[in-house]
Amino acid sequence: MIIDVHAHAGPWFFATEVGAVELNLALMDRYGIDRQIVSASEAVTYDMVSGNRWMARRLAEQPRLLGYLVVNPNELAEAENELARHVPGGRFAGIKIHTTYPGHPLTSKPVRDALGLAARAKLPVLIHTWDDGVLGLVDVLEQHEDLRVIAGHMGGPAWRTAVEAACRSDRLYLEPCCSITDRGRFRYALDRVPVEQLLFGTDSTLVDPAIALGVVAAANMTESEYEHVMWRNAAKLFGIDEVAA
Repeated sequence: MIIDVHAHAGPWFFATEVGAVELNLALMDRYGIDRQIVSASEAVTYDMVSGNRWMARRLAEQPRLLGYLVVNPNELAEAENELARHVPGGRFAGIKIHTTYPGHPLTSKPVRDALGLAARAKLPVLIHTWDDGVLGLVDVLEQHEDLRVIAGHMGGPAWRTAVEAACRSDRLYLEPCCSITDRGRFRYALDRVPVEQLLFGTDSTLVDPAIALGVVAAANMTESEYEHVMWRNAAKLFGIDEVAA
């Protein structure tokens, strides 16, 4: 079984031919991915409310997909309404917070407030990390005992800092998807971070899942490591029934 914890659905402004949810499913079939947790590209880059609404309709049609409800740090009052509107339906399994598009660094007050909102909702958070600010997540996690955070892209170029952060908090998870990846970075994490805190993500459909699968293959994981990374940890974190998957 494979559970992909970092994916997107819908068109982007990048020069990529992506958009329809059918592409997510086609790539899942091509690479043997059983379940995928997706956020709406529109909600991330442009309009939280309309993007989440679009995602909710797609999720109702596609049982293999679960959703991230996008929370914009600039619109926290409306984000609370979004949580009340969509979470009770059971198809949104987590919260997605970006930092680049809302224009707030990872360590900013708006992002910390958004993480506090997620903690109150008791949903796992996938947050975009791309610099040494990932270490600041440790302090936020200490303030919110119900908060569980996935460092998307494993800090990007700051992956060694992300590993340090995950070693400091057992509620900080790492997933390593990246369009360009340094050799040995995931094995570096596996050798230092408890395996229960490592997850598999692809950044599909922006990035072909082949890259993430190559990162996994290059890490030379044991059978136990592979099971934990590829599905077992995600199933526990998001409450996914492996039989249903």
